[in-house]
Amino acid sequence: MSVLEEMRIRSLGVIDDAVVELSPGFTAVTGETGAGKTMVVTSLGLLLGGRADPALVRIGAKAAVVEGRIALRPGTSAVLRAEEAGAELDDGALLVSRTVSAEGRSRAFLGGRSVPVGVLAELADELVAVHGQTDQQGLLRPARQREALDRYAGDAVAGPLAKYAGAYKRLRAVAVELEELVTRARERAQEADLLRFGLNEIASVEPLPGEDAELAAEAERLGHAEALASAAAVGHAALAGNPEDPESVDATTLVAGAHRALEAVRSHDPALAALAERIGEVAILLGDVAGELAGYADDLDADPLRLAAVEERRAALTALTRKYGEDITAVLAWAQEGAARLTELDGDDDRIGELTAERDGLRAELSVLAQELTDARTEAAARFAEAVTAELASLAMPHARVSFAVGQSESVDEASGVEVGGRTVAYGPTGADEVELLLAPHPGAPPRPIAKGASGGELSRVMLAVEVVFAGTDPVPTYLFDEVDAGVGGKAAVEIGRRLAKLAKSAQVVVVTHLPQVAAFADRQLLVEKTNDGTVTRSGVTVLEGEDRVRELSRMLAGQEDSETARAHAEELLATARADG
Repeated sequence: MSVLEEMRIRSLGVIDDAVVELSPGFTAVTGETGAGKTMVVTSLGLLLGGRADPALVRIGAKAAVVEGRIALRPGTSAVLRAEEAGAELDDGALLVSRTVSAEGRSRAFLGGRSVPVGVLAELADELVAVHGQTDQQGLLRPARQREALDRYAGDAVAGPLAKYAGAYKRLRAVAVELEELVTRARERAQEADLLRFGLNEIASVEPLPGEDAELAAEAERLGHAEALASAAAVGHAALAGNPEDPESVDATTLVAGAHRALEAVRSHDPALAALAERIGEVAILLGDVAGELAGYADDLDADPLRLAAVEERRAALTALTRKYGEDITAVLAWAQEGAARLTELDGDDDRIGELTAERDGLRAELSVLAQELTDARTEAAARFAEAVTAELASLAMPHARVSFAVGQSESVDEASGVEVGGRTVAYGPTGADEVELLLAPHPGAPPRPIAKGASGGELSRVMLAVEVVFAGTDPVPTYLFDEVDAGVGGKAAVEIGRRLAKLAKSAQVVVVTHLPQVAAFADRQLLVEKTNDGTVTRSGVTVLEGEDRVRELSRMLAGQEDSETARAHAEELLATARADG
């Protein structure tokens, strides 16, 4: 069995530095009001990933630190989760630490490894069940009562609930999409008309990729045809000569003369021969350029009609780039995306039909699953109520009866509900059921919601009875009860102590209590005491044994450690507890 072995608490509330040693069975934590007993619960809450409140840090301290040592059974899911987080076990025990700074920063450590606080909360679900006054108040809420019933029912509810949750989630998504399609039909129709207009405008022009750049270059050439032809003629004459001026000197003739001069003597010097080859290459290059200049001038089109046609085409393309993209490539990309979007918009009617059919199918599926959940919860409610009622009999409430009311609310209209039991009822993410825990404290009393029909002491016992029933079906290794005996006294307190001792035979039970009748049944009793300066130090948390335990029980009974009557009563309580054990 996994056991919380000890906690060290530093600079938390009234506690300066104290170690709390816990037993595997039933540990009772006692002490005068304000001595710091609740800090034990708060410390455990921090170790379990609870909210970090910087107000808990002792005045003058930089941070509060809580460290715990939990012995774990090998192979449990808690061990696997801890190892996944990188934690290392210390001789089969898991070391957990939580630090809260005075500025509000919080850090968590698991097995020597820094981890998110959420990891501690995940482990807490499997290791410890904490119950205090706030938990009792939580049990008053119908949502928590439904959760408790579902937890008790186990797979009978968990199976259909998982399927229901998946279908419900999908139905919500379908409903949102369907509503958007229907309510935005006008806007989408307008968008489709604009897309059609743009696509038709682009299609009428039939632009080609890169066409705008090509036409711009052609327009530049055609617009300066005469200047280009003149420049080509001058260049050709300079390279190849002017036939109309035999006396003119051209570059080709001059280079050819230089090449002949060097060729005549090249055999006498390799360096000069190399230069002659380079001049020969220049002559060939000049000839090629001269030929291309002549061809360029012959091919140059100075047709004004062609120039007008090019400018007209460019104007058509410019009209497109002003609306749909910075160039024709961007315009064509817009057209491609627009065509895809138009296909999507034109398919809205079909999509609306598909979604409507899916929605109706999902609602029919939810009706079936909601009925399964109702049936499973109704069956589990009867068993759960019977088990809790039996527990109340052993907690000095022999005539009390607990029951569950499992019902549904009529839907305001058929379209917003599902059919369960032949009625159209409202539904939510957990089904269509409204679950309420009822208590009839004595014969003849009508069952009433526990929020209205239970006193503080009765509510404490109902809470304990519920937890004991859970212990038999969905146990956790450690239970922590904070003032679960509030509003209880006399015989009822003895019965609570007896029942906690019975629970401790199969689990670790830690109880913060002010009742001697409960503390007497503990296997170990811890006393929390303040020093003269109002703090709790290492010596302020002690294990009570023998005479010391009798004295503390006497104080709890009569407020006087040395009262003979109280001492006798304390010894009697201890004897009764040992006899039961």
